[in-house]
Amino acid sequence: MGGAPTIGSIFSERVVVGVGDMAVSNNANVTISTYALGSCVGIVAVDPQIQVGGMLHVMLPDSTLTPEKALKQPSMFADTGLRAFLRALYGLRAERRRLRLFLAGGANVLSGSDFFKIGERNIAAVKAFIARERLVVVSEELGGLNNRTLHFKIKDAVVEMKLPTGIKTIKLV
Repeated sequence: MGGAPTIGSIFSERVVVGVGDMAVSNNANVTISTYALGSCVGIVAVDPQIQVGGMLHVMLPDSTLTPEKALKQPSMFADTGLRAFLRALYGLRAERRRLRLFLAGGANVLSGSDFFKIGERNIAAVKAFIARERLVVVSEELGGLNNRTLHFKIKDAVVEMKLPTGIKTIKLV
């Protein structure tokens, strides 16, 4: 037995972000997770000064082929999802100049036979948007052949990334 729970653990919360979804929070005790990022790209953002953070799980690079789907689920696409993600963070008083980002995913999980190159296209769309917005990317783990799972602790501004080869910890500040 580990003994009595701490106050922080009593009020801690885990939020799971599914494919084409996002979550933001100003509760420092929240851990936001997403599982099995393959060709999708996960974007983690934190404003460490006020402990506001979030995660976006982008599935496709561009909403123009299915605008009706983008209206229902904007987080699914890089172009509409990143705009909605930033709006949500700013709504919690995060400031662009203080945001620190981590990017992961965009893998070629089909080992070279991905005719549509979704992972590469997702990476390009996300990076182009971030460059236009002049956001600060602290670290990235993009491309390759492996899925990644992310667990982001807002209070610590730390991402724990699980890979087939082990766990990597990324500090955003």
